[in-house]
This record gives sequence, structure tokens and C-alpha cells, in this order.
Amino acid sequence: MSTRKENSDFPEGIVDVSILVPACFENPLKELSINFIESVLTQESHAVLPVTATLGAYHITTRYLRVPRSAAKKTIEGILRSGSPSLYPHIKPENALDALEYALNYNIESWDGYLISLTRSLRSTLVYTLDEELSKVKEITIVNPFPQDAVKQYHNYPEKQTQLQHKIVKTIIQRCMHTSTNL
Repeated sequence: MSTRKENSDFPEGIVDVSILVPACFENPLKELSINFIESVLTQESHAVLPVTATLGAYHITTRYLRVPRSAAKKTIEGILRSGSPSLYPHIKPENALDALEYALNYNIESWDGYLISLTRSLRSTLVYTLDEELSKVKEITIVNPFPQDAVKQYHNYPEKQTQLQHKIVKTIIQRCMHTSTNL
């Protein structure tokens, strides 16, 4: 009888958008994220990376984290151009319908519902994610592929960057005001 690892028809897990986002900009998880994605794309890790996750990563990275679009595009293009068989291109209507049902029943985002639906339809149980909210879904097991200390640094990183940016802007304004009063 074959085991899941011996049967390459079924992936061990599905990669969430939250694993891709750190690869798109400088942060404490960037290298770990790139290494994990590389292991998926080279099939060292037997996981599936939905193509839709790349679009979600671009959206989150550029809209919410305000990373320059060209930087995010370059990273995501590299993933998409890899030609890896781990890239999963299908969105079946059945999965979308299931996604909506999961979103409603678990009070989660429809994208997260899609991950659950896809995971189950591919006969897997693992979702690689940073999203701990998914732990309430009993049909799947969430796996954070990164060390907890690095994740903690990552979650604090945008806050520190924002504080630094505010301090820089405040200093510039003060210098401008000082310069204008000395004229």
C-alpha cells in the first residue's frame, strides 16, 4: 500500500498567500520565505502553490504594505515564470462554491475558504500559512514553515518601519520650519 509521500498525485499541503508576501520586500522573513517557495517550486517540498496566491500576494504587498509595484511584480514574475509543476492553475466552480460555504460557516475570508476547499479536493490536510485564524477550521491543519521568533520579528517589522518613517518626516518638517524661521 502506498503512502501519501510515495504517491505524488496528491500534495502534502497547499501554500497560502501569507507565505509569498514576505518574499516581495525587505523584512525579517524574506530569505526564509524565498527558501520555502524555492523548495515548493523545485518540488523538494511536496506542496501546491495556487497561481491565485501570486495575485493575492501582489495585491497585499502593493496595496496594504505599500511596497513599490515593480519590486513585487519582479518577485512574483519569477515564481510564475519558474514553470514549476507545483503551480496550481485551476479554479473550479465547485471549489469556489465550497469556498463560499466555508467562508460563511467559519466566518473567514472567501480566499481562506478557497484554500480549505482546494486542500480537501486535492486530498491533503495541510495549509502552509501565517494565518492562525485558520486553526479554527477542523478539516485542515495549519503549518507555519518559519521559526516563531522570525515570525514575531516580521509582524513587528511594519510597525517599526512606520514609526521610523514618521520620525524621519517629523525631523524633515522641523528642519524646514527651522530653516524658514531663520530666513
